[in-house]
Amino acid sequence: MIPAAEDAADLMRSLSHPQRLLALCALGSGEKTVAELRCELGGIDQVPMSQQLMRLRADGLVESRREGTSVYYRIARPEVLLMIDALQTAFCGPGSLRQQRPQKTSDRST
Repeated sequence: MIPAAEDAADLMRSLSHPQRLLALCALGSGEKTVAELRCELGGIDQVPMSQQLMRLRADGLVESRREGTSVYYRIARPEVLLMIDALQTAFCGPGSLRQQRPQKTSDRST
């Protein structure tokens, strides 16, 4: 069980950056180029996007292939898709667990 816990902790560390998480969410629907990812994710700058994809590749979560001048990225491990699906269920879309939580209120008096 200890090696599995270490693998899970490594995966969670890789998911812990918002841009990496967004990139993985976008790749959940299939292979994409950096330009397609940037467009889908609201125009994240080229350098930060490339840095996050390099980190995901170094961590073994995504794979890449070159076709002409384009580099295509795809999710490399099935457990990443499971995690992305679970996070999308919990935090995104209608009926998500995040939307069901009560909103935090301020303690300041007006």
